Amino acid sequence: SRAYSLVDSSQVSTFLISILLIVYGSFRSLNMDFENQDKEKDNSSAAGSFNGNSTNNSIQTIDSTQALFLPIGASVSLLVMFFFFDSVQVVFTICTAVLATIAFAFLLLPMCQYLTRPCSPQNKISFGCCGRFTAAELLSFSLSVMLVLIWVLTGHWLLMDALAMGLCVAMIAFVRLPSLKVSCLLLSGLLIYDVFWVFFSAYIFNSNVMVKVATQPADNPLDVLSRKLHLGPNVGRDVPRLSLPGKLVFPSSTGSHFSMLGIGDIVMPGLLLCFVLRYDNYKKQANSDSCAAPGPGNISGRMQKVSYFHCTLIGYFVGLLTATVASRIHRAAQPALLYLVPFTLLPLLTMAYLKGDLRRMWSEPFHSKSSSSRFLEV
Repeated sequence: SRAYSLVDSSQVSTFLISILLIVYGSFRSLNMDFENQDKEKDNSSAAGSFNGNSTNNSIQTIDSTQALFLPIGASVSLLVMFFFFDSVQVVFTICTAVLATIAFAFLLLPMCQYLTRPCSPQNKISFGCCGRFTAAELLSFSLSVMLVLIWVLTGHWLLMDALAMGLCVAMIAFVRLPSLKVSCLLLSGLLIYDVFWVFFSAYIFNSNVMVKVATQPADNPLDVLSRKLHLGPNVGRDVPRLSLPGKLVFPSSTGSHFSMLGIGDIVMPGLLLCFVLRYDNYKKQANSDSCAAPGPGNISGRMQKVSYFHCTLIGYFVGLLTATVASRIHRAAQPALLYLVPFTLLPLLTMAYLKGDLRRMWSEPFHSKSSSSRFLEV
């Protein structure tokens, strides 16, 4: 009952939205893999040859070196934002708005495809050097631009959350972890990064660097533009300062406080969830192709039926719940990855060891298959 009293409606909203974003982003990623396999199959049929190593150029795969240096790069970016925020805030706001526009258009694309399918063909319209786009892509981009403009004018937290959701889904869908080894390197490094900047940065910089950067609002670009162009004292002065979409925020039922979760605490565990979902599908295909019974004989059939995706998703929820309870008990910001990483990685490693998949998951890359199931039971 004590733990239950420490979780209010804002935390529940954060739990549900973060889990939905991870699940949706993971399945968008898996669907992109299926589409790429279909394109490779069509191209190989047309060319008379098949290259199983061809990949989509828009997908970024993180290797071991990038996984090791990503926390260092994130630390440098954090320090730049901490010391030079006033100088770079406008540029950072504009860059974030552009990325959020593209990401939210990606989030809206399936809905727009469903809406435009009955009334327009899927032929692409040429815009010269800008490229060729379908009606659904144009509609999703237009709606995304409209949302960003309204957010700039109002600064409403709900619109900021919508943009943050688009960023989460796009990053989970377009970034790949190729193996469990890279996953462990990345998440372990980010755990150390999160713990240091939340717990120990105040001893060095006399301020909690992570919290200050995450909560500091930026000047509205319209206000800055009106001052630069000397448009008058009242032009652009009514627009609010912007809280940047690098986090999800939800107000409590009383409106006394906001529950906040950084998108890194969603995206980084989400990449692990995306990896295990792809591996579950990969293993299912391999078992169906070889017609072999999955796993060693000393493992119960019930455990074999539990997927890595379900196991890791439950661990993510428990870790998020633990982080929330800890923040309410200590009445201070907590590094969410301190709880999320152990609760996701340790059950996954244990289950992989018991099922006999640990060696293969640790280093073996995924192989393209020409005949793949388009459905996955979850």
